[in-house]
This record gives sequence, structure tokens and C-alpha cells, in this order.
Amino acid sequence: MSPRQAVDAVSAGIRDHPITADGTGLFNATRHIDLLCHLAARMAADIEYQLAPNIADLPSAETLGAGAGHLGRAIAHYAQALAPLVTLTTTAQDTLQQKLGSLDHHSRLRIHLDDAGRALAAARTALEVPRSTAAASAPAPAPSHAPAVRRRA
Repeated sequence: MSPRQAVDAVSAGIRDHPITADGTGLFNATRHIDLLCHLAARMAADIEYQLAPNIADLPSAETLGAGAGHLGRAIAHYAQALAPLVTLTTTAQDTLQQKLGSLDHHSRLRIHLDDAGRALAAARTALEVPRSTAAASAPAPAPSHAPAVRRRA
């Protein structure tokens, strides 16, 4: 499995086990951190092997290092998401005041999970394998959700 395929597999596992504000979400968050840590350790080992002679099937050490850096950011955001998640899973939210008080925790949780998702996407992008000359001459497929671009007149 290539490093990019490993990132895709971890991303699929993360998507299949969402984080919710309950005990299951807390378990899933620690599971996500565990997967990301294993992936980052594998990436670090791949960097070491890439620096050895005669290893041609791995991306460059610089590419692997960039991917590992983004994985580190994802791990950091998941770790930061634990504080609001623990608060949400261990604090009663029976009254309106308690529910209103939990909005900040929900917001912080969402911000960290979104940032972790962006870091994981950046790791995937960093690990893109350069296309061969023949593949580069073929037209690229249209993106599924291209942002609108404003042109100046």
C-alpha cells in the first residue's frame, strides 16, 4: 500500500466512524488519534527507508515529510477536540441554560474536527504521485465541485 493509499484508508475509517457528543464519539475520537499516530509513524519509517539507497518505489523524503507534517496537524486537532468532547459527554444537559452553555463546546469541537479534516486532505494532496509524461498530456477530469472564479474585465 502506498502512503497515499494508507491516508485514503485512514480517511475512510474516519468517515465511517463519526464523532458524536456521546461515549461512542469519545471512543471514535481516540480511535482516530490512534489511526493517525500509526500512519504518522509509518510515514516517518518510510522517510528513513527513502533516505537509504536503492529505494525507488516510495515518494521522496520531502514529499513524505510534508505528508507526515500534515498528519501531525490532524493529530493535534483531534487531541484539542478531546477537551470539548469530554465536557459534552460527561456534563448533564437537561436545562435550557446547560444546553446553551454547551454551544461553545459544540462549536470548538466542530472547529477542531474540521481543521483535522483539512489537515488530512492536505496530507493526501502532499502525497500525490507525479503523473508520467503520457498521463500529463491527457486532459484532467473536471473537479466535482470547482469553486467559482471571478474574472476582471
